[in-house]
Amino acid sequence: MKQVYSEVFQYRGRHYDFGYKQGQDLKHSYILDNRKKLWKIRRPRFTIKEEEVREAIMPIAPGIWDELCGLMDALEWEMDDVLQEFGGYRLEYKKSGCSIFATSDYIIRNYDYHPKTYEGRYVVYEPTDQGYATIAPSQRITGRMDGMNEHGLAIGYNFIHRRKPKDGFVCNMIARIVLENCKNVEEAIALLREIPHRHSFSYVLLDKNGGTFIVEASPRAVKVRQDQICTNHFEQLTTENRHHLQDSYRRQQAMERERPEVKNAYQAFKLMNDPEKEVFSTKYKQWAGTIHTSGYFPKQLKAWFALGGNREPVIFDFNSWLKGKDFSVKRIIGNIDTELPFVHMEKM
Repeated sequence: MKQVYSEVFQYRGRHYDFGYKQGQDLKHSYILDNRKKLWKIRRPRFTIKEEEVREAIMPIAPGIWDELCGLMDALEWEMDDVLQEFGGYRLEYKKSGCSIFATSDYIIRNYDYHPKTYEGRYVVYEPTDQGYATIAPSQRITGRMDGMNEHGLAIGYNFIHRRKPKDGFVCNMIARIVLENCKNVEEAIALLREIPHRHSFSYVLLDKNGGTFIVEASPRAVKVRQDQICTNHFEQLTTENRHHLQDSYRRQQAMERERPEVKNAYQAFKLMNDPEKEVFSTKYKQWAGTIHTSGYFPKQLKAWFALGGNREPVIFDFNSWLKGKDFSVKRIIGNIDTELPFVHMEKM
C-alpha cells in the first residue's frame, strides 16, 4: 500500500499567464524528467506539425494555445516539444478501464489507468480572457481527466480502443475543450460531433437540466444515446468494440445489479470506491487500476474527490470558489494498493 497525493492548484487569470505559472512549477517537479525517460522507452507513434496543431486548436480553444505558449516560454522549450508533451493532439493511449455511474443529479466516476501516467494535479481555473471556469484533475498538464464547469456541465470519459487512429484530439484535451466552451449538454454534443477524434472513447455528459447523455465517439463516427451507466464498450458503434470485453461487461453488470439499492450520492460513491463492490479495480500493472473516484453535482456546483479505495470524498464547493473564496485544501491524500511509481512523486 502506497500513500499518494494530488496537489490542489487554484488560479484566476489569462491562459498565457496560467501556462507560464504551470511551466515554472514543472521545472521543480519530477514530472518532466520522468516523462523524458518514458519517451526513451516508448517512441511516439505520431508526428507533430506546429502549424497544423495551431490551426486545429485556434478556432475552438484559442486560450489553450495561449496556455501552451506560456508553457513554452517558462520552460524555454521549442513549441514542437511542448506540443508533444502537452498539446493533446495525436497522442497514443494504452489500454485502460474507467467506469461511470450517473443520475439526473450527479456523475460518479472511477479513473482507471497506470500510476506512472498520473501527475497528481487537481486544477481549479477561472480564465479572465476567454472560456468558462473549471474544476478537474489534469492529465498531460493541459488536459482534463473529468470535470465540471461554472455552468454545471460535467463530463467523464471511458476508453474503448486505440485501433486505426486518425489525426485529431485525444480524450483529455477534448474534455478540457468541452468544459471551457460549452454551457450545457446540447452544446457539448454539438462540439463532440464536430471535433476530430484521435481515438475511440465514450463521453458521459450531465448538466443542470438532469439529462445524462453518452456520446460514443471514434475517428470514424459519433453516436449519442441516453443512459446512466458506462464502462469500456460501445452500445451503438458496436463494430468499433474490442474483442475482449469481459471486464467491461462485468463492471457494467455490477453497477446494474446495485443500482436499485443506490438511494443517494454517497451510496453511489461507495459503490464505485469500495473494492468489494466489484467496480473499483486493482489492476495497476495492467494499466487499468482505479486511481481516483470523482463526483460532480451540477445543480449544487459541488465536486467530490478521493484517491484510492475506501476513502471519504474531499468535498469542494465550486460555487463558493467562483465567488472568490479559495479552497483551504492544498493537497489530497490517499492510499493505493501498488508499489508502482507515480510520475509526480518520485524518480522513475
